[in-house]
Amino acid sequence: MVIRRFWLCVNHLLLRISVKLLRILAKRVARAACLKPIDDVKGAVKIYPLPHMPVVKDLVPDLSVPYAQLASIKPWMQTQTPPPPDRERLQSPEERAKLDGLWECILCFCCQTSCPSYWWNGERYLGPAILLQAARWIDDSRDEMTGERLDHLEDPFRLYRCHTIMNCTTTCPKGLNPAKAIGSIKQKLVERR
Repeated sequence: MVIRRFWLCVNHLLLRISVKLLRILAKRVARAACLKPIDDVKGAVKIYPLPHMPVVKDLVPDLSVPYAQLASIKPWMQTQTPPPPDRERLQSPEERAKLDGLWECILCFCCQTSCPSYWWNGERYLGPAILLQAARWIDDSRDEMTGERLDHLEDPFRLYRCHTIMNCTTTCPKGLNPAKAIGSIKQKLVERR
């Protein structure tokens, strides 16, 4: 009885996750999918899980590799100095504007699964979504570990497998540009030499 209830809960959770992924996938195929009634679509509608990802069940992909890659870049503010006791770490409006187009990523991994470099080297190449997150923390003026972050990315596979095919930018449902962020990381690596 308990096991049956457990599987019902798991199946319900997977169904809820599948519905959320379905919405993301629909946006990936046609950006106005969430605004367009299904009755207005002509012909058959085919729904697939994220491509080039192992499927756990139905439309639920196994995201353990991308999440491990995300953890490897340490996506949080890293500082060596203690914060000011009476206020937060502040940014100027100009410094904050540099993060626009980087922090909005929802980690749907549409860009990852559309990238041929990630298809071929998914275990070693970090991929557009993870590198976009890395660029977000590298560009943050409050973060004090920029050098260490760049050191971590300076690897033939982690960063340099990007061949600027631009599928990531085309498929992003938020209209972000991971290829530009990857280019800015490469430029920072060249400038610091």
